[in-house]
Amino acid sequence: MSTTILAIESSCDETSASVCVDGKILSNFIANQSIHEKYGGVVPELASRAHMQNIVPVVSEAMKTAGINPGQIDAVAFTQAPGLIGSLLVGSQFAKSMALALDRPLISVHHMQAHVLANLIPERRPTFPFLCLTVSGGHTQIVLCQSPLKMTILGETIDDAAGEAFDKSARLLGLPYPGGPLIDKYAKTGNPNRFKFPEPKVPGLDFSFSGLKTSILYFLQNAGTSNIYKEEFRVTEEERTKFIGENIADICASIQQRIVSILLNKVRKAAEETGITELCLAGGVSANSGLRTAFEELGKKHGWQVYIPAFEYCTDNAAMIAITAYHKFLAKEFSPLSIGTSARAEF
Repeated sequence: MSTTILAIESSCDETSASVCVDGKILSNFIANQSIHEKYGGVVPELASRAHMQNIVPVVSEAMKTAGINPGQIDAVAFTQAPGLIGSLLVGSQFAKSMALALDRPLISVHHMQAHVLANLIPERRPTFPFLCLTVSGGHTQIVLCQSPLKMTILGETIDDAAGEAFDKSARLLGLPYPGGPLIDKYAKTGNPNRFKFPEPKVPGLDFSFSGLKTSILYFLQNAGTSNIYKEEFRVTEEERTKFIGENIADICASIQQRIVSILLNKVRKAAEETGITELCLAGGVSANSGLRTAFEELGKKHGWQVYIPAFEYCTDNAAMIAITAYHKFLAKEFSPLSIGTSARAEF
């Protein structure tokens, strides 16, 4: 007898629904929110309102594409944490209502656990145990995955996330939101060795990006003359704008190379310390072409097996919620209707 899961993801500014049957994704529909572009970032209140408008048509489209009706659903899953609380509430309340109406089990899913398990969606999948570098706008972690439902964080950022470093750098460069993909675009034609940015000295497997962001800030304020703060290095706004315009590709390539090197140096260290050579990439920043290429090259250099989800499973999506919920269903890990949502929560 088959197991059909309807999953809902609404942690930030994408409303997504997916249908999974026996671990196979039959649909993964996503509605994006362009309203945030003019504000230079996600506005929580606007995000939750857009989720309320999108959730019914998104769920309907996911079920239609999968060719199922509500009576065929065996469980309803949703993102419980972490995320914007208003956005999470829209998805959770809809999922609870549907589970109650259909008299089906409810399954809550941790957003970051789901990013990791996105690597189980393709036919080519890692074997357990494996290490996963999870990189997003709010998280940067190295996770040891011993089974679909048993994970341990080996290292994480002690301040800012890698995705935040990309986005902040883009804003400093005057690039429109979302800026991370634009840095990736410009970097493709730039010289990554043109400008040097420091690599933080953080012990163990933890990360830090706040110092790098400060270094980039002063570098741009000083029009490339220095990446430290001294009043005599300051230049006019006109000089700064001209410097960025003339060197945008090289600046983006240099910033991207440093962020990627910070990430991969820690992954290499984790693999050497644990002896685990099955390595996965996950999270929204894993859509970055520079990171994907460097991650694959790292695997080839050391003879390690590396796995990277398709682009559609890197950013926030309900398919990753569905595959996680499928494994929780098999383990009979269900949630009560009284379960709440949380803006921050560990695995």
